[in-house]
Amino acid sequence: MGSKAIGAFCLSELINRQDELKAEVIAVLTKANKLDSGETVSSLAKENEIPVLTSLNDLKEIDDLDIILSVQHHEILRSEHIELASQIAVNLHMAPLPEYRGCNQFTFAILDEAKTFGTTLHRLEPGIDSGSILFEKRFPIPEKCTVKELYENTVETSKKLFSEKIEDLIKGNYSPVSQSDLEEERGSSYHYRHEIDEVKKIDLNWPKEKIEKHIRATHLPPFPPPYAIKNGQKVELTLDKLDKIK
Repeated sequence: MGSKAIGAFCLSELINRQDELKAEVIAVLTKANKLDSGETVSSLAKENEIPVLTSLNDLKEIDDLDIILSVQHHEILRSEHIELASQIAVNLHMAPLPEYRGCNQFTFAILDEAKTFGTTLHRLEPGIDSGSILFEKRFPIPEKCTVKELYENTVETSKKLFSEKIEDLIKGNYSPVSQSDLEEERGSSYHYRHEIDEVKKIDLNWPKEKIEKHIRATHLPPFPPPYAIKNGQKVELTLDKLDKIK
């Protein structure tokens, strides 16, 4: 279940390694995304004659469903769906947990001036990004990192994590760690999708360093860039316009 480049990569990995993993991909569920390019979950499914489901409820019609894998899937799974997997339901969350649950985690890590980031394979449980951690991989955030750079670094790290751990995941070779056991050491936050609209509003009276940080954290084409209101007009902001706008 998934989309974007990382979803296509994970599906391709599963398809190409079915014999080695002794596993069969029996269905996919996906939705077109504006960040899709090249090979997609849909095109891979069609090419390999894998049935494409139209809704979560279609899962109830599948026999012998052992594992559900969610990779950038757009819907929240309820207990009735999670419990259909006889072995486990797992989500690839492209952020470190429990520090960054929810949406736009790349943006808030930059705004928080976090020093490290990462990606996580965790058990799907009722609630959002709340299940026990199975595997994770982390990396340092470069100085002056942009949201695009952090996103791309996380995608590459997620590919490595999935490739390295999918066999252990299928075989059940893991020791789940409850996120609640890590919250005191790591901290925890949850961000909603609509919060991005607020952090894209830039006040030109802010110090230049703060304005720059908000631009780095929120300018991710093809999504609309951050902006400021100047002389009653909305002005879109990018790093190359920073010295001209104030």
